Amino acid sequence: MSTLVFYSEFDSFEEWSALLAPYLPGVTICRAETVQNADEVHYALAWKPPQGFFAPYRNLRLLVNLGAGVDALVGRDDLPDIPIIRLSDPDMARMMAGYVLFAVLRYARDIPAFERAQREQRWHYLHPRSPSDIRVGVLGLGELGAYTAQELARQGFDVRGWSRSQKEIRGIRCSSGLDSLDHFLSQSDILVTMLPLTPDTTGLLSAARLARLPPGAAFINVSRGAIVDQAALTDALRSGQIAHATLDVFDREPLPPHDPLWRMDNVLITPHLASVAIPASAAQQVAENIHRAARGESVTHQVFPARGY
Repeated sequence: MSTLVFYSEFDSFEEWSALLAPYLPGVTICRAETVQNADEVHYALAWKPPQGFFAPYRNLRLLVNLGAGVDALVGRDDLPDIPIIRLSDPDMARMMAGYVLFAVLRYARDIPAFERAQREQRWHYLHPRSPSDIRVGVLGLGELGAYTAQELARQGFDVRGWSRSQKEIRGIRCSSGLDSLDHFLSQSDILVTMLPLTPDTTGLLSAARLARLPPGAAFINVSRGAIVDQAALTDALRSGQIAHATLDVFDREPLPPHDPLWRMDNVLITPHLASVAIPASAAQQVAENIHRAARGESVTHQVFPARGY
């Protein structure tokens, strides 16, 4: 017998187990507290498990990470050297692209100005700008970043992308490497941060780099809060150097109630939900990789936490 152990404070065990069970008839699916025999736990489906979570499972063969980010799996001493896969789900990519497109369009169409005017009962006309006149920089061109950049380009925006290594994406001006980052930032009227959190990207958007953005730029972060110096971002939003921000991630989550970002009327805050795992569309992919691991075959969509992706 094999057991799959589940852990997530955000995802539904009932939904995942109901969808996986038909694909995994010989596998018991349970939460950690109901595991009968830890030695039979061969698979784990988890999101941000606490330290020590994997220690009892000496025969673990595969970890499925319930999300795109793997930073919670870095530097652990309880995780054996086993394949780790992420969900590569078209619905997750569409959800992320939809969130970013909403945020970009909100600034491109000056919606915050109209929201203020409505609160003041004031008729306020601003002539719409052409999307082709608005430079949108997508910082990070992994699977989600590339998909999002292409969706923005389809809307007619002047889309530029930056990544650690050079990418070629039709319709996107791509640059790479730290030497080109300052110039990339200076050409981004709206900056969308979609990088994974790694030792190289932690604190990448320092005060000096944020100052490279055009005055009055908009900032959107859907990756990880620690990529940006949050205090410097707050100062830039106060001064107007950055006019607006849509923030789905923060250096501390939940964002503490006393944080000044909560009270800034040029900031839109959401609780880390720009894109989440969709069980209905991802269950079959998860099951197929479990079958591959059971047969000793290589898995798909493997990630390497030390790299961050």
